[in-house]
Amino acid sequence: MSANLEPGLRSGAETLGLTLSDGQVQSLLGYVALIQKWNKVYNLTALREPADMLTHHLLDSLTAVGPLTRHTQRAALRVLDVGSGGGLPGVVLAICMPELNVTCVDTVAKKAAFVQQVAVSLKLTNLRGLHARVESLTDPYQVICSRAFASLPDFVTWSRLTLDERGVWMAMKGKHPQDEIDALPEDVKVFHVEPLTVPGLDVERCMVWMKPETTSF
Repeated sequence: MSANLEPGLRSGAETLGLTLSDGQVQSLLGYVALIQKWNKVYNLTALREPADMLTHHLLDSLTAVGPLTRHTQRAALRVLDVGSGGGLPGVVLAICMPELNVTCVDTVAKKAAFVQQVAVSLKLTNLRGLHARVESLTDPYQVICSRAFASLPDFVTWSRLTLDERGVWMAMKGKHPQDEIDALPEDVKVFHVEPLTVPGLDVERCMVWMKPETTSF
């Protein structure tokens, strides 16, 4: 299975302008293999075909790496992936950006446990899975991200207490969510909406960057 997906993964990464080491490629393929192995037990994804997992999960999550790298400038930041499920995009970010310390939080215990299993199996010391409600967290994170988690107003409201004073929100969305942007709290500012193109998928994707008005990041 991994050998079949490797050419598509390498080609997709190249299209996105990413330079992945052989070790990172093998870790990403190993991650898909773990999803397949545990999917029946943990109900991680409705997708069953490896080719669909490549495009809809790996390559879709990889679109976040370039924008996040440009934002962080490879600084060692703490990243919180909210409503991570089986670890998307958090696991992919941890693999491709080892300078980050990534926490994947989910309210479903077995999904958080799966992320922990991934961290151990792939020896990702910068990754952890956390079973909790994001509203209960208070440790500061410099970047809080989500992928198809909730509306933008709910996302920022629920995770507000855990945003570092100079932190930002990074939300991966489908088409440009103007209605959600209009409904954001008055003190939350959208400072960039970035169109994303997923190799092999003819779909609309974008990334919405937000920050509290009071920050000067």
